[in-house]
Amino acid sequence: MTANIKLIAGLGNPGSDYRGTRHNAGADFVEALARQCGATLQSEGRFFGLTARITLAGHDLRLLIPTTFMNRSGQAVAAMAGFYKIDPEQILIAHDELDIPAGQARFKQGGGHGGHNGLRDIVPALGNNKNFHRLRIGIGHPGHASRVTGHVLGKPTADERVRIDQSIDEALDALPLLLDGNTSRAMSRLHSFSAA
Repeated sequence: MTANIKLIAGLGNPGSDYRGTRHNAGADFVEALARQCGATLQSEGRFFGLTARITLAGHDLRLLIPTTFMNRSGQAVAAMAGFYKIDPEQILIAHDELDIPAGQARFKQGGGHGGHNGLRDIVPALGNNKNFHRLRIGIGHPGHASRVTGHVLGKPTADERVRIDQSIDEALDALPLLLDGNTSRAMSRLHSFSAA
């Protein structure tokens, strides 16, 4: 069973104020993927984001980082998916995840939005089809709901930054397995990794 992923979108907020924040972990992943493949992300107005096209492990992929704010991520994802006739099941969304510690990441397909504003906007934009793939990049939870906004919009500590970057690197290494349809191997490889 091949995942047949054709679009990888990394979520974040635009502008220098948000660069390097925990909430931009998904965008950081797509930037790292583009860099690894020697591609340059370029602004494309009709897709409301930065885009590139790469070949990875023999797979032709579109990359997208929405330049809308997080809570309008669906506008960009739906625009690109609609233009290239990409089904929700062929999309991988990379995003930050409060419920996973910094230094860990997880692949998942389907499910709810879990309170994530980017996913919350993407689901209805894709016709309420929740069956897209997710790369959940752990940023840890601040411990209390009242501190969540400041936590996600803040920059990680130096130690957390190293661990988040290591989990992104590990996800990049596991990605070809997912693209080849080895979903369980991709998951077990990524899920067994934890940055020290």
